[in-house]
Amino acid sequence: MKKALMAVGICGTVVLTGCGAGNDNASPSGGNDGGAGIYQRSGTTLNVNDNRPELYNEKERKGLRNRSEDFGYVRHQKTGVMGANEAQTAPYQAIDREQIADMISRFSLMAQNVDDVSTLVTDEEVLIVYATDSQNRNETADQVKRMAMSVVPRWFHVYVSDDTSLRKEVENFATLDTDSRNVDNLVDGVIKQMLKSPQGRPMTTGENANGEATGELNEATDKDELSTQTKNGK
Repeated sequence: MKKALMAVGICGTVVLTGCGAGNDNASPSGGNDGGAGIYQRSGTTLNVNDNRPELYNEKERKGLRNRSEDFGYVRHQKTGVMGANEAQTAPYQAIDREQIADMISRFSLMAQNVDDVSTLVTDEEVLIVYATDSQNRNETADQVKRMAMSVVPRWFHVYVSDDTSLRKEVENFATLDTDSRNVDNLVDGVIKQMLKSPQGRPMTTGENANGEATGELNEATDKDELSTQTKNGK
């Protein structure tokens, strides 16, 4: 009889241990979300599929599935700890601009009659120079611009040009950064040259073709260039 009771006690202990292990995957609210471990806590990040810091992951990880086919899902919550919410602005500071430039160039090559695309991404602008034999330059410019707009955060402004003589001007910024001396004036100078090329249609009723809202910095320059294009019949 004692041996039987001991056996029952051991079995009960094993069952309780198993239940405790299963609860490791419980959601922050106390419920269980299937035991798959989808809630991986890291600061204020509660639910992620891939918790690596890169915004865009080029390398596929080994496993039963091809991770490039996965959806991306991230959940963030505010915390009551003072200063902790500052981490929520980190993704904008950690954007890999070279990876974004690579993605934009690849997308731009999908546009009809477009090849040899060079893309520069700064802290708030995207400059794209491409070669094309399109008969409708404005429509092609619109396609390239909107592909870029679909990749970057919405506050970015996108400038395009099919004048391949400007490619070297854009490439010269590859070794610079936002702290480089006089870089803003240099970028604005290249943008002014790019605006001599078609820029496509306005993004919205409140924005010009480059995504600038009424009253923004380069709006006056854009109006001058678009007026020149209209006079020249472009």
